[in-house]
Amino acid sequence: MTMTEPREFRKRPVVIEAMQMPEDADPPASHAVYLWVESNTAGSFEPLAVIEGRKACPASGVSLDPRDGRMIISTLEGLHWVDLGDWVIRGVAGEFYPCKPDIFAATYDAVPA
Repeated sequence: MTMTEPREFRKRPVVIEAMQMPEDADPPASHAVYLWVESNTAGSFEPLAVIEGRKACPASGVSLDPRDGRMIISTLEGLHWVDLGDWVIRGVAGEFYPCKPDIFAATYDAVPA
């Protein structure tokens, strides 16, 4: 079936996991987010060779940008930098990606414990 007119779609309700990077560069809290991503991906990778294009981007993984200390998440789509205050989301397929706080607040509600 070919669509010739736009249609409306509703996003399916899904439950995701997320951790927020601290807004104040708190080392223990930042490290906890890093360890969570590292333990659920291909692990750490050497970032500078990937950033400079000397090495292919891994399909998954995490590292720290030696230029500014920000966390980098590697995905099939490329590298994604995590800023202070960003949420790190583990999606429905186990993929990780950062999300800005305002987008996260507009998109997700906490699941009652």
